[in-house]
Amino acid sequence: MPVYSDYEMVIGLEVHVELKTRTKIFCNCPTTFGAAPNTHVCPVCMGLPGSLPVLNKKVVEYAVKAGMATGCTIARYSKQDRKNYFYPDLPKAYQISQYDLPLCEHGHLDIETSLGSKRIGITRIHIEEDAGKLVHGESGTMIDCNRCGVPLIEIVSEPDIRSAEEAVAYLQKLRATILYTGISDCRMQEGSLRCDVNLSVHKPGTPFGTRTEMKNLNSFQYVQKAIEYEFKRQVDAIEAGEEIVQETRRFDEKTGKTFSMRKKEDANDYRYFPDPDLAPIELSESTLSSLQSEIPALPDQRKAQYIRDYLLTPYDAEMLTETPETAEYFEAAAAATPYKKQTASLILTEVFRLLALGGEDERHFSVSPAHLASLVTLTGDGKINSSTEKKVLSELWKEGDTDPEKYIRAHDLFQIGDRDLLAKLVDETIAGNPKSIADFKKGKTNALKSLVGQIMGKTSGRANPVIVQELIDERVKAL
Repeated sequence: MPVYSDYEMVIGLEVHVELKTRTKIFCNCPTTFGAAPNTHVCPVCMGLPGSLPVLNKKVVEYAVKAGMATGCTIARYSKQDRKNYFYPDLPKAYQISQYDLPLCEHGHLDIETSLGSKRIGITRIHIEEDAGKLVHGESGTMIDCNRCGVPLIEIVSEPDIRSAEEAVAYLQKLRATILYTGISDCRMQEGSLRCDVNLSVHKPGTPFGTRTEMKNLNSFQYVQKAIEYEFKRQVDAIEAGEEIVQETRRFDEKTGKTFSMRKKEDANDYRYFPDPDLAPIELSESTLSSLQSEIPALPDQRKAQYIRDYLLTPYDAEMLTETPETAEYFEAAAAATPYKKQTASLILTEVFRLLALGGEDERHFSVSPAHLASLVTLTGDGKINSSTEKKVLSELWKEGDTDPEKYIRAHDLFQIGDRDLLAKLVDETIAGNPKSIADFKKGKTNALKSLVGQIMGKTSGRANPVIVQELIDERVKAL
C-alpha cells in the first residue's frame, strides 16, 4: 500500500470568470444566459470571413478592477493574441486571448484554512473570448455558438496550493473578491465561474512531478473530490513504477474519478501571434485612478474590521465575508443587538444551514437582519435558550419573516427560569432514576446528562439548562 503522507501535492488553478457585460467582447451580440441555441450570434463571433472585431471597453475596465482587487500590477501597455487550435467549439479555429503582455500580473489572495492563514500568489489575469458549447445527443453532436465571444478573464495562480482544502479556500476567496467588485455574478451552475486544476505530486525535497490538468470544474465540491482522487491516482501510479503523462483529464461527477481526454499542449503548440485586427491596449494614469476609486471595501477589509471590532476569529470573519450579501446581512444584524459574537455564531451555523437548502449559488435571507438580531437578543438576555432559538429561526425561515418575540409569546416558548418550579421537576426526576444516581457515584460522570435531557423533554425544551444543571448538582451532592 502506498504511503500517501510521503508525498506532497502541488496545485495551480486557472479560473475562468465570465464578465457581467451586456454584450460580447468583440461584437454587439447579447451575453444573456439560457437563450435558444445559435440565436445570439453574428458574423464576428461566428468568425466569418471579412468580419472585424472591436474590443468592448467595459471588458478591459472589469479586468483591471479584478487585478486591482487582487493586488496585481496593471500593465499600461498590453496586447491581444491569437491562440490557434482546432477544437470544434470555436468556428474560426483560434481564440483571441493574451499571451506575453497580459493586463494584470503578480497579485495574491490571503486564505484561511484549518491550519491558519496563507498567501496564494496570482501569476496573471488576462482577457479572452469564450468558446461555444457542444451538445451531445442521440442524433450526434451539435454546436451552440451563443457562448462564442462571451468575455472572460482568466486568473492563473502560482503553484502555491498544497491541499484540496487550500484549493477550495482560494476559490471561495477569489469568488468573494470578484463578487464584491461587481464584474461578474460568478454563478458556478451557469458556468460563469469555472476552474481548471493543474496537479502534480512529489516527495518533499525532490523536484516537482509531471502535472496533469483537470478541466472545467464548476463547483467547490467537485474541485475537492477531483483533487483528492487525482492525488491518489498519481501516487499509486508512481509507486507501481508507472510514468505520469502530461495530459488533460476530465472529472466524472458520477464516479468521482478522472479520465484522460487528450495530451496536454504546451504554449508553443498554440502558435500564438499578435492579433492583426486589434490595436494594443493603452491605459492612462487617470483611467486607472478612476477605476481604483470604484473598487468597494473588499472581503479582507471587512474581515479585519470583524476581527478588530467584534473579536471574531480569522476563520469566522472569512466565512462572513464570503459574499457582499452575507457581510451586509451580518453587519445590519450586529448593529441591532449587543450580542455581536452570538450573532456571528448563529449566522455561521443555523443561517448558513438554511441558506444551503437554496443551493450553492443562492443567498436568499428569509429572516430580516432586524428580526435575527431580536432573536439573538432574546437568547442573550436569557428569555429563551439556544435550542428554542434554533427552532424559532427555522420556523420563521419557513413561515415567513415575522417578529420573533410575538411568535415566541404566541407559542409559549419563553424560557422557564423559576427555580422553585425547576427544583420540583429535578426532585421528581432524581427520584425516578436511582440507577443514574448510583452510576454517577461509581464514577460515571456522564450519568447525570440523561437527567437534564429528561427535564428538557418535560418542559418541551423551555427549561433553563444552566439552572437545571445547578439544581441537579446541588441535589446529588446532598444525597
